[in-house]
Amino acid sequence: MIESGSAGSSYNTSTAMEFFRFAGKHRTFAKGKKIFSEDQRGIPFLLMPNRMYLLLDGEVGIFARDKPVGTIHPGQIFGEMASIDQGPRTGTALARTACRVISLDDRQMRAALGKYPEFALMLLSVMIGRLRQSIGRIASSDAPLVRTRWMQPAPLRKDLIEDLGRVLGSEAHISYETGDTIVREGQVGVLMYVVLKGKVAIRVAGKLVENLGPGCAFGEMALVDRTPRLASAVADSNCKLLAINRAAFLNLVKHSRRFAASLLAAVSARARYAASR
Repeated sequence: MIESGSAGSSYNTSTAMEFFRFAGKHRTFAKGKKIFSEDQRGIPFLLMPNRMYLLLDGEVGIFARDKPVGTIHPGQIFGEMASIDQGPRTGTALARTACRVISLDDRQMRAALGKYPEFALMLLSVMIGRLRQSIGRIASSDAPLVRTRWMQPAPLRKDLIEDLGRVLGSEAHISYETGDTIVREGQVGVLMYVVLKGKVAIRVAGKLVENLGPGCAFGEMALVDRTPRLASAVADSNCKLLAINRAAFLNLVKHSRRFAASLLAAVSARARYAASR
């Protein structure tokens, strides 16, 4: 999905403004200036990470393959996906008029998450809305999915998973045997999961879309927007999972910047991948 402004029912301008003002830096761009370019990659270790932006004044055009695909207006954010997962930019942002923005790099974002965790929930909701649209398109398509393009999402950090296991306790550890259905498409979701051992296959309308191994999370979409699951998860081998209910999930997002940032990166990468299908 192109990195356009995140307008919609789940987006709150005031929440975004407080978040960006807490840790961001003000910048100006002259009319016609490129803010970032399509396929551009950040280089965090050279202090050149991808940044996300909130537009204060002016108008920004978003282009993909030199074709206009969106317009950013004051109060909207853009460039968030590449900033969160440090993947390549999916479009070019061009100042159509003189613009004033607030920019955030990944370090500043993590600092702000500690103060405004509600922004993480809002951004998760925005990206999950995009992901649901892409999944719906995949489900309705008659085209077969190509095996070589199966997604291999980045796992959560091992130390974070160990901390989650200690906080949630032994009762949160659940085992499944090969072929067991863990979650079923269309059912109400009450848990998200992190794979500790084994593999899990994610299917949409019977089509395999993801193979998940240790460290990968799934099922978070239903906890964020509280809508029926759009995919089924089946144990592809004997596996052990860490189950997280909604109350624990919300508590983790609010009190663990590492968890919130890791989950944002995972959802962003999944949304980026699904949009490319």
